[in-house]
Amino acid sequence: MTKTMKAIVLGKFGGFDAFELRDVAVPEVGPRQVRVRVHATAINPLDYQIRRGDYVDHVPLPAIIGHDVSGVVEEKGANVTEFDIGDAVYYTPKIFGGPGSYAEQHVADVELVARKPHNITHLEAASLTLVGGTVWEALVTRAQLAVHETILIHGGAGGVGTVAIQLAKAMGARVITTARRDNDAFVRSLGADEVIDYSADDYVTAVADLTQGQGVNVVFDTIGGDTLTRSAVVLADAGRLVSIVDIAQPQNLIEAWGKNAAYHFVFTRQNRGKLDALTTLVERGRIKPVIGAVLPLARIGDAHDLLENGGSRGLRGKVTIDVAGETVKLPTPR
Repeated sequence: MTKTMKAIVLGKFGGFDAFELRDVAVPEVGPRQVRVRVHATAINPLDYQIRRGDYVDHVPLPAIIGHDVSGVVEEKGANVTEFDIGDAVYYTPKIFGGPGSYAEQHVADVELVARKPHNITHLEAASLTLVGGTVWEALVTRAQLAVHETILIHGGAGGVGTVAIQLAKAMGARVITTARRDNDAFVRSLGADEVIDYSADDYVTAVADLTQGQGVNVVFDTIGGDTLTRSAVVLADAGRLVSIVDIAQPQNLIEAWGKNAAYHFVFTRQNRGKLDALTTLVERGRIKPVIGAVLPLARIGDAHDLLENGGSRGLRGKVTIDVAGETVKLPTPR
């Protein structure tokens, strides 16, 4: 008899009503795979980009999407020695490589899977997998951020920015971030040394003042568009810019050429090594995931709405999904 599970299925590309809660077959487990009971998942910009149709050529419908898993191993393949039944794990499913995490169970290649940090919840762990791996790729692998260098992190109060601030501080950098004025104390509590209120101040002028005209060694761009274009102006000589945002239009980067700047565009590829490194920092208390909202699996559409429009609703950190329960936590109005 075929085992079934509850899953959120994307039946069409479109708005927040594009999802359906269905009973679907539990995937079979291959020799080098594990089946995980999903306790929590989270919402990422990639998710709503897929939902609205930005990646129609990569996601055949109907599809189960989602890119964060924290849960417990319930079954393992014949050639899996790294984990045992009952182990708590977390990981990002292979992007565009099969069913995602909006489901009660998930089957993954064991090479993607890491042990969950022991000192955080499943909701916190699920909030960290795709974001944490992306930030590690951006700051450690690409930018090679060094001790005592200065970094500008755009969007410090968001799901990516909150982790980026903490990782940059753990690496010994001076952190400048952009955030609304009502998030000033919050991002400073994460480790930001200087905060620029992007709603009131021009960050180019502010960075020049904060660095005595020297500029920053690294810019981490989570916004794109005009922010990406103008960020070249704030770079120091031989600076590096890392962006995780699609380039929708051609960019004039003449300012970057004049500074011998290096540009990196990151669409992260997950592996256990990145997560193991993050686990070490989490267990040492250097990184603490920030949960901005929690909703149950049946309210995925509401979760997408919240992430896409969270800036106007006081959202800080990640929107997570309690797959194993009915928890609801919404942002506190400010």
